[in-house]
Amino acid sequence: MSGKHWPPGTQCVTKHDHTKPKPQELAFHKGDVVTIIATGKGWYRARHNETGQEGLMAASALRQRGPIRADPKLSLMPWFHGKISGVEAVQELQPPEDGLFLVRESVRHPGDYVLCVSFGREVIHYRVVHEENTLSIDSHQHFSNLIDMIEYYMKEQGAICTKLVKPKPKSGMKSAEEELAKAGWLLNLQHLTLGDRIGQGEFGDVLQGEYMGQKVAVKNIKCDVTAQAFLTETAAMTKVRHKNLVCLLGVILHNGLYIVMEFMSKGNLVNFLRTRGRALVSVEQLLLFALDVAQGMDYLESKRLVHRDLAARNILISEENVAKVSDFGLARVNPKGADATLLPVKWTAPEALKHNKFSSKSDVWSYGILLWETFSFGRTPYPKLSLKEVTELLEQGYRMEPPEGCPHTVYALMKSCWALEPGKRPSFKKLTEKLQKELKHLKDV
Repeated sequence: MSGKHWPPGTQCVTKHDHTKPKPQELAFHKGDVVTIIATGKGWYRARHNETGQEGLMAASALRQRGPIRADPKLSLMPWFHGKISGVEAVQELQPPEDGLFLVRESVRHPGDYVLCVSFGREVIHYRVVHEENTLSIDSHQHFSNLIDMIEYYMKEQGAICTKLVKPKPKSGMKSAEEELAKAGWLLNLQHLTLGDRIGQGEFGDVLQGEYMGQKVAVKNIKCDVTAQAFLTETAAMTKVRHKNLVCLLGVILHNGLYIVMEFMSKGNLVNFLRTRGRALVSVEQLLLFALDVAQGMDYLESKRLVHRDLAARNILISEENVAKVSDFGLARVNPKGADATLLPVKWTAPEALKHNKFSSKSDVWSYGILLWETFSFGRTPYPKLSLKEVTELLEQGYRMEPPEGCPHTVYALMKSCWALEPGKRPSFKKLTEKLQKELKHLKDV
């Protein structure tokens, strides 16, 4: 992608050093991340993400941030070695080096951990007691997870022999921090200001914030295991860029994981429609939202990414009334899908419910439900039916009636999305074309 396409707000990585800037130019080192503020012919005005300084730079000095590979070896805790003995830990921490450390599971005390630290040519083992959802070495300082604990002891000596200096990675594991930094996706905690809670997800809060003067939404995931699983979501988000997908700005590793995304001022589609209703939202606007979502999903389908949880609650509305798909990288934090009770039954295609078969075609089924939500102004699908009744009725061929005032052409689209055979459902490309036609027809009338 050439420089002229990078709009303000885009994060880029510098290709080389520029340490002796002329007046008004920005100083930088190779691999630094900058945010575009303004653009001209062959140059940019940019803000340095680390120093906060602003200045001019040549377009040729920048490259787009690279995608992160969703590599299972990518770890937020490369220093975690799992179940190894004390003797093996000592071997791992050779040759001795003050502050070299690893964490292992306690063999003698299942459920507890051991922090092993090299100091003064020997290895000291600290039992980390796990009780009432907190971890502690000295019963004074308590942590909600291992990531927090390590972060603390890298800054403070506290009750241990020395500050932690250097993690000893488990063989084959790669540090997520290093990989994110290398690709240009690691943001600086010092530039983030957190504000009010604007949402609550299954895995943590969503907060409003500001990053270097830009309004942002921040998803904070604190639990080690969940934060690790969310790396997959983040990796998926680094691969995609489309006007109808919520844009990832970067990641901060602190107290677990902060995923920093563009701020969508008008909230999710369900609340948008419920609080405004028919009096304020025209059929044309509903069709525009439906088209935005179809285009975002068509792009995801072209990238072979399956959403798995497409619903109006996961569509966010921008200040300019553009609908964007969010939470699209989450290939379920429970990857084996073993727990079907977590599935949003009313939105999930029959083959996904019964056989755990997720595909772009199961996303199309969910899109049909989302259309119904949109044209009913945010009502919950299958009103008055229990989840059990929904499952049984769908197998018998039952489909929802059209919402009140829904154009018959739009209802026909919904029903095409609800074909029992996945192969008979339209593609998102086809849905996009039909909605464009419908919008044109509405304008011509």
